[in-house]
Amino acid sequence: MFWLLLLVPLLALWYWRSGKRNRGAMVGSSAPSYTSGSRGWKTRFTHLPFVLRLLAITALVFALARPQTRFDEEQVTGEGVDIVLCIDVSGSMLAQDFDPNRLEAAKSVAAAFVDSRKTDRIAVVIFSGESFTLCPLTTDKAVLKSQLYGIQSGLLEDGTAIGSGLATSADRLRGSKAKSKVVILLTDGENNGGQIPPVTAKEIAKRLGIRVYTIGVGTDGVARIPVQSASGRIVMQEQKVTIDEKLLTEIARETGGKYFRARDNASLQNIYADIDRLEKTSFEVKALRRYTERFLPLVLAAFVFVMAEWILRFTLLKKFP
Repeated sequence: MFWLLLLVPLLALWYWRSGKRNRGAMVGSSAPSYTSGSRGWKTRFTHLPFVLRLLAITALVFALARPQTRFDEEQVTGEGVDIVLCIDVSGSMLAQDFDPNRLEAAKSVAAAFVDSRKTDRIAVVIFSGESFTLCPLTTDKAVLKSQLYGIQSGLLEDGTAIGSGLATSADRLRGSKAKSKVVILLTDGENNGGQIPPVTAKEIAKRLGIRVYTIGVGTDGVARIPVQSASGRIVMQEQKVTIDEKLLTEIARETGGKYFRARDNASLQNIYADIDRLEKTSFEVKALRRYTERFLPLVLAAFVFVMAEWILRFTLLKKFP
């Protein structure tokens, strides 16, 4: 339809040539000539009706081209997995053998994992010397990631209460009706606190049919950890990496999960990618596309231009014989 816009310059050329012939005929005639001083406002606006006609034609061409706005929407349906992200927030998680440290790396990778789980309900539990439910099961990814990024070391009493963290995570899934229930437990140390032994927490998870994936975070050997000195200054201190891999392996094996060891950022990302593949969800994405016609304002504009031209030609700019 836009090819019709070629009419506009053609009509303008025709109008210009017609006006030139008319002016030539007037010069050759015996009609009295008018001086420039006699030109009034009618002379200055004599071409306005034609301009309005061109505007009306342009608006109609755009209307014939059927302008539309498109609205795309996705509907995701399916049966998801209920997942609890159980994250160690003890002081040793500030060790800088990851970039920038273990805790920040764990938060970043967990947030990316949340984005990849389209229909799953996910909760966040943190633990150190005690455990706490930071976010209950939800499908609101924005809330989940906000809670994840807000995690800081020192929110809870220091220590590593793996049993309490797992027990709290299992309690979050106690009333779940999901076909698959999963806990992803991430820690960098050995159990040394809490009121619930890890073995007891493991048995609770088994009875509830919860699969536990355990992740040990930390390099081999030693890692630099920021600690507060007696003077109040923060100094870097070398600390041996001690992960109870035997316990984490036992918890994972007896609940039907798997134990992973993350020694750097890349391996941690790969571990979450492996868990993502292991815990598949069946969902269907239905794309909806709707169009809304927007030609009506252009038709109304064309009508206004035509009416304005008609009014000017037969009222203010009317030519008398």
